[in-house]
Amino acid sequence: MRATLILGFLLTGVFALAALVSFLWVPFDVAAVDIANKIKPPTWIHPLGTDHFGRDILSMIMVGARTSIAVALVAVGIGMGLGVPLGLAAAAHKGSLLDELIMRGNDLIFAFPSLLIAIMITAVFGASALNAIIAIGIFNIPVFARLVRGAALSLWTRDYVLAARVAGKGPVRISWEHILPNVTNLLIVQGTIQFSLGILAEAALSYVGLGAQPPVPSWGRMLADSQTMISFAPHMALFPGLAILLTVLGLNLLGDGLRDRLDPRLRRQTR
Repeated sequence: MRATLILGFLLTGVFALAALVSFLWVPFDVAAVDIANKIKPPTWIHPLGTDHFGRDILSMIMVGARTSIAVALVAVGIGMGLGVPLGLAAAAHKGSLLDELIMRGNDLIFAFPSLLIAIMITAVFGASALNAIIAIGIFNIPVFARLVRGAALSLWTRDYVLAARVAGKGPVRISWEHILPNVTNLLIVQGTIQFSLGILAEAALSYVGLGAQPPVPSWGRMLADSQTMISFAPHMALFPGLAILLTVLGLNLLGDGLRDRLDPRLRRQTR
């Protein structure tokens, strides 16, 4: 639906704009500690209140948006950059040893959630935003590989692909010139979905201390810091939680809208 697409775009755009603006300006320095104004409720000076260190929550949410979006975007890029070629290769060599190795490798990765992968990486290299990106990116690889393989298998039976094979084109060239352009719509939609899941995963990792480390603001760590203060400072948990909720909701609505817009079968049904 057009309304779904517009609403998703607006919600996503608000937080993307906040992240971009935070590079140039924030109301208050997120690293500045002001104990005299700690745990203040929303006021004109601090529209979303302050935390237990006196830091402005609005400023932290703006910079936290930058952290969450960057981690999720790079992680999805890793998953797509590795998963798509693997999916294309598996489809081009269906039933071969290569196909079996790729798919069993995907099954192995799926057996370990991103949080568990992050714990293993952190145990070796330490907690950081980079390790969170690696963990989420690794988990995204089989998602895109399975998606592309499933879509590509049906395309390999199409007449234009058979004609390309008769013309002497090899599997790599056919995958690049004929298969990949026809699965791009699916990749765009799945990319928005994985982007929203990446933001949730980053928040979860930061919540348990495996994501971005202080002094870098993170929505997940803001929620973790507020847990012992919810009874007398609910705004510390409310606003970061709303930021996560609205961003994920916006990306999911954007994905649904793009799916309806790009899928010709759904377009025909709505006419």
